[in-house]
Amino acid sequence: MLRKTYENEIRQLKDEIIVLGSMVEQSLLDAVESLKKRDTSASRKIIDHDRIINEKRFALENQVMIVIATQQPMAHDLRLLASLFEVISELERMGDYAKGIAIINVRMGNEALLKPLIDIPRMAQKSADMLHRALAAFVNEDAPTALAIPDEDDEIDLLYDQVYRELMTYVMADPRNIERANWLLWVAHNIERFADRVTNICERTAFVATGEYKEIQASYDELGDTK
Repeated sequence: MLRKTYENEIRQLKDEIIVLGSMVEQSLLDAVESLKKRDTSASRKIIDHDRIINEKRFALENQVMIVIATQQPMAHDLRLLASLFEVISELERMGDYAKGIAIINVRMGNEALLKPLIDIPRMAQKSADMLHRALAAFVNEDAPTALAIPDEDDEIDLLYDQVYRELMTYVMADPRNIERANWLLWVAHNIERFADRVTNICERTAFVATGEYKEIQASYDELGDTK
């Protein structure tokens, strides 16, 4: 009976993780879309909605603590619950990156975009897709799928470098473009960091499934640094 109760609680927690992840995915996509359209009203709604993401994070963490206190988990069960804590925290931070993009759009005021957004929406769509699949792998404890996803981060890094180089050409052509270039560079940076945190979720999935924690190194890094 106790085991059945535990399994039901874990199933509920996993379901709620997917809900939280969907909220974060949508916030990222909406933030980039509001920037693309220079819709500051939509951006303000995203900023306000981040409070709901934060509240859900704390509610889920509280649920995890209750399960730990009442079920006294061991081995795999304890790894899973500890990893749930980590994944919940990662998702909340990813929501902050989306909020950051919305804040940038608001702070830009009446400034026009330096250039039409092409690669930045691609980065956002790819990052959201990676998160969606990473969370599915996590709830299914699918280590092989989780370990394959971080390789796709190379595409995000390449797009980021492309955005950076293109923005620098605008700055070199006219130094007065520096501020507007910086706005978009920070947006791209937020998305790149969002994608990096998907890798952290994948690491946790492998830990839950195998009992071994192995840091996944980025295969692409122009400066030779690891993230």
